[in-house]
Amino acid sequence: MGRTRVLFGWAAALLVVAAARGPADDSVRQKALQLNDITGKTAITGKILELVKDKSEAKRLISEAAKMAKDKDQPFNYNGAFILAKAAFAARDFDNSLAFYNICADQAVKLRSGQKLADVYEGLIILFVDNKKYDDAVKKCKEFLDLKVAGEDMERAKIAVLRQMILTLARQGKFDEALKVTDGYIEKDEGGWYFLRIKADVLREAGRTDESISAYEDTIERLGKSKIEDEPKEALIDSCRYSMSGVYTEMGQTDKAIDLLRRLLKAHPDSSTYNNDLGYVLADHDKDLDEAEKMIRKALDVDKAERAKLKEKGLIEADEDKDNAAYLDSLGWVLYRKKNYAEAKKYLLEASKTDEGKHVEIFDHLADVHKAMGEKAEAVSVWQKALELENVSKRDEARKEAIKKKVAAEAGDNP
Repeated sequence: MGRTRVLFGWAAALLVVAAARGPADDSVRQKALQLNDITGKTAITGKILELVKDKSEAKRLISEAAKMAKDKDQPFNYNGAFILAKAAFAARDFDNSLAFYNICADQAVKLRSGQKLADVYEGLIILFVDNKKYDDAVKKCKEFLDLKVAGEDMERAKIAVLRQMILTLARQGKFDEALKVTDGYIEKDEGGWYFLRIKADVLREAGRTDESISAYEDTIERLGKSKIEDEPKEALIDSCRYSMSGVYTEMGQTDKAIDLLRRLLKAHPDSSTYNNDLGYVLADHDKDLDEAEKMIRKALDVDKAERAKLKEKGLIEADEDKDNAAYLDSLGWVLYRKKNYAEAKKYLLEASKTDEGKHVEIFDHLADVHKAMGEKAEAVSVWQKALELENVSKRDEARKEAIKKKVAAEAGDNP
């Protein structure tokens, strides 16, 4: 009798669990398992985009799939786990993205697929970098570079991973190590441009601006002599010139930055990036403000048209159809320079409310507008919020020091 009661209790518990899960969970589990049947790069990418669009449904699917993946015989093949890893990354779910990528890695090894291994490691490295786990990112880079897998795809992937490793070391402030690795490959690739370009980026990150400019110029010279086809060659040269414009801006050599940006804009008049950047640099230095405003408004228009195309193709949702926060900041700043404070405030408030707009520079601009409008309390409040924001670049720390002086000055005016 006692044994019957125990067995009945165990069976009842199972029924309770099943009832709690219900048909909805079973349906989600089936959807997760169906991911295993999706094949082909286009279909896999399409499914990832489909999941990313419906965030709440994606979270349910990822959560249930994560439970399934903990079973002794986890049920996902490479394709299913890869889709889930990418979807979890898009959902900012680090732990589950990492778990599914690890499943992918195991499956790729079993399949002896160099391309799949490359895709997995690329995903893992991006995941770690995005979450500022730089030591883990470098470790994965080194693991991938040590893999003994032949094939052209792997060789190309290793070059890309090597670049990521060097730039991640630089981001950690390990400039000597990054440059040592880079110089070694420059020596091996005599006359080549690829690693010299990486060196230029590392030198810029290290604040060695003169050397950085020289390395970019040498890269452009080597690209000019290379056998790359004209169109990609020009795109690579333009990329170097664009980076140089940023370095010149950091060096305070504004005229050189403006000259480069004008050259780039002349070649690409419909580039939202070049229109915005040139407009902003002009505005920031109180030059040609009408022209600057026109450029920035064009950048916003071009960007809006590009988003409309993406939305039409189903690649972005309505809630993602938002103006670029950096472009809104540029427009707000040029209007501030033109003393149109009310309009400037409107655009800067809009920029500051977005995730991308949580940036020290944007908040500083907004606070300056508040102050110009006599709204001193609001200005101080925004400056104090700016000081709490994470630094995105080395320039942010210098800006924060300037903000501290502004706050102190306001406190002095209002004891």
